[in-house]
Amino acid sequence: MRKVRILLTGGGTGGHIYPLIAVKEKLVDISNRHSFQADIRFMGSAQKWATVLEGYGLKVYQIAGSKIRRYFSPLNFLEPFIFAYSLCQAFLKLYFFMPDVIFSKSGPGSFSVVLAGFFYRIPIIIHESDAYPGLSNRLASHFANSIALGFKESASYFKGKNVQVTGNPVRDDLLNNRDEQALAKRFFSFKPDKKVILVIGGSQGAESINDFIISMAPELLKKYQILHQTGVDNFAESRGELEFISKDIDDENKKNYKIVAYFNKDLKEAYSAADLVVSRAGAGSIFEMAAFSKPAILIPLRGHQRYNAHAFTEAGAGKIIEQNNLLPSVFLVQIQKILEHEDVLEEMKKASQEFYIPNSSQMIAEEIVRLTI
Repeated sequence: MRKVRILLTGGGTGGHIYPLIAVKEKLVDISNRHSFQADIRFMGSAQKWATVLEGYGLKVYQIAGSKIRRYFSPLNFLEPFIFAYSLCQAFLKLYFFMPDVIFSKSGPGSFSVVLAGFFYRIPIIIHESDAYPGLSNRLASHFANSIALGFKESASYFKGKNVQVTGNPVRDDLLNNRDEQALAKRFFSFKPDKKVILVIGGSQGAESINDFIISMAPELLKKYQILHQTGVDNFAESRGELEFISKDIDDENKKNYKIVAYFNKDLKEAYSAADLVVSRAGAGSIFEMAAFSKPAILIPLRGHQRYNAHAFTEAGAGKIIEQNNLLPSVFLVQIQKILEHEDVLEEMKKASQEFYIPNSSQMIAEEIVRLTI
């Protein structure tokens, strides 16, 4: 049986790690169907994600993660040394594994792997999640044989390259065996006939959104139910704020606010239960909500998230509130425009569904296998 060695690289946040896992699952499916043995491993600055990756059957090679900052920081003076160390690690560890192909999702440590892989003449495919590509992937594109894009809007930055718009991979365990919305609401002890707002700031949370939503809880809970992921680092503080403000909420409505640090296995139920998502505009989150046909109010950070948010809203699937415009009156008007008008809600759900590219993981996995032939 032919053995194919595949190396995945990327990391930093869940938005990089989980798409890698989604592609890994499809690679295993392809290898089973076409009778070859896939030896799939990960190399990068995994840090807290190493356990997650290993849980999905990936052997993890840790290397140092350097970061390209486009602003002044004393740490910038250390980065050339960190990058040199990271590159040496990548050269050494690649030599002993010598994969047939490298798939890079960008993130700390990934550019070192791409550069070392290019030196060894290993075929490289990169994936750019965002509508505005990061500097790391723009550099990596010069060494890549193939480029997969999450958003069609980023294609203009890779002119003359072998480019395919694939969307952003979403892992199978999030998509398969989904509950109906009413059952998902009951999973969280919510009322099936009352609208649910899902607040989710990505794997790292979003402190300013947490504070704002909690401050709005007495008003929002008069009509809606809230399911709120704070991020692990922000959970204790957010829970304390919610307990303090709960004195202004009647006992019946208190039960309609569920706060968690991080959705892990329950993320599928959270998306299924939601009528509307309030979120930052990371590519991973946008494609996850689109996979569930969910409309969103997006509060993007500056930079690539603004480009992502505009792509989603121009498709008719969301509304944007800039961070400096995040005021109670503005937020309530947008919430009511969507949740109080079923025709608007249905149109946005349909637009979100149409925005999603359902075979993203499969397309990328097939291109990875093609590069090994």
